[in-house]
Amino acid sequence: MLALIVGCGDVGCRLALRLQARGIAVTGVVRSPSSAVALGRLGITPLTADLDADVIADLPAADWLFHFAPPPDKGDSDPRLVGVLAALSAPPARIVYLSTSAVYGDCEGRWIDETESLKPKSARGHRRLDAERSTLAYAREHGIAAMILRVPGIYGPGRLPLQRLTAGAPLVQRDQSPYTNRIHADDLAAAALRVAELGVDGEAYNVSDGQPTTMTDYFLRCAALLGVPPPPEQPLAEAMRTMSPMLKSFLEESKRLSNRRLVETLGWRPQYPSLDSGLPASLDADLVVRAFANAS
Repeated sequence: MLALIVGCGDVGCRLALRLQARGIAVTGVVRSPSSAVALGRLGITPLTADLDADVIADLPAADWLFHFAPPPDKGDSDPRLVGVLAALSAPPARIVYLSTSAVYGDCEGRWIDETESLKPKSARGHRRLDAERSTLAYAREHGIAAMILRVPGIYGPGRLPLQRLTAGAPLVQRDQSPYTNRIHADDLAAAALRVAELGVDGEAYNVSDGQPTTMTDYFLRCAALLGVPPPPEQPLAEAMRTMSPMLKSFLEESKRLSNRRLVETLGWRPQYPSLDSGLPASLDADLVVRAFANAS
């Protein structure tokens, strides 16, 4: 059995290790030679490809395809996904596409599940929704199964915001910070494997720890854990004028994600069900982080 992971970065490698433990061979598609070296260190067969090329070289046939590569930074569609699907030498039996909770848009802090209407507000949300639809259309055309993972902010080893915290960039005033959701990278990898094994064709699954807080709460917890002075806080309106487009898009979309479908229908349970357990487990460089360190 062969799994193909397109965009085999941090989360892809964590998934690959789980697949290998099941006796499944893994090929990981990456962009750079240095990333290929990192995959080789983990026993993953690397394949370098430029997903922005007009024509992508043929990709190997696989039983399972995991598409983790993000869309381009501009536009309302995902030509990278379209190119990957066209480059497959044969349709896989099952596809798992990693999307984002941004496809729901702003839900004013409400609890939502996968039945919530899709009203993306940000450009990245529109691109991901286009990719979801392209994935499902390809699956219908070829008579195969496809499932969608809707993912919020990812944290874990090598992903804590140390640089931003040490720079002292201000946070949103805590009583004005909207709800955001998170998932530990290892829990996301475990969820992707569970969905590949047991997911229902055409279904979407929210992959979060089910314990939403706020972005300000997250950064303050990280600062305390890392021994960094807490950054200053500023009103939301002022933050919206100064933050990066990515952080701004998070602040514009307040929602609380329910993970009940993944938990109750597929039996998935997060190893790190809250920041209380997940953040301390993110302090040390693990096998995947070390594999990418100084790769050349």
